[in-house]
Amino acid sequence: MSEPAPHGRLRTAWAAFHTPVAGVARGTRLMAALIPFTVLPASIWRIAGITCHLPLDGGLHPGRGQVPAWLPMEFYVLLISVLSEALALPAFGLIAGWGEVWPRWIPRLRGRPVPVLAAVIPAGLGATILTAMWSWATVTEAFGRTADWRPLPPDNPMTLHDWHSALMAAAYAPLLLWGPLLGWLTVAYWRRRAGHRPRPAATVAGVAPR
Repeated sequence: MSEPAPHGRLRTAWAAFHTPVAGVARGTRLMAALIPFTVLPASIWRIAGITCHLPLDGGLHPGRGQVPAWLPMEFYVLLISVLSEALALPAFGLIAGWGEVWPRWIPRLRGRPVPVLAAVIPAGLGATILTAMWSWATVTEAFGRTADWRPLPPDNPMTLHDWHSALMAAAYAPLLLWGPLLGWLTVAYWRRRAGHRPRPAATVAGVAPR
């Protein structure tokens, strides 16, 4: 029997990655699907304005902050944008089979049930940190302050108060939903699994028993 084509394997892997298991409510599925899109607008704004040098910042050029001099800012922005999306995607584990049974590519654990707290604790911490971080960022921006409550520097796009700052605010605003949505998924995951026996590994899509 011939092996499936690469695109067929990718399609199967993607389906296993995000397809919800039985018992996941439609609203919870929607929350999981929305999380990557809370990160995407800000990533697009950064890549377009800094990596691709489109005039989205009103001609201002924010400082490098803690970015080392040897690292090109264009590459750094691209890197953190890709990393942000990579951090958003694991939320699907709170609705998909691989969040209940260890995937077959993990040695020694493959096919075994994922302990509930092994998923709930990091997801809950992540939701708390994201909610606090982006809420604080919103407050500081609203008052024209940096994260340590100093006045915004004049090279910050949010000091322009025109369409450039409005576009930046619109791009970053969805990040306010990242933490609460992740918290919603975490609670739903806990309610679905706590006090119940994990479904057998063979019944979870995309996961094979040992």
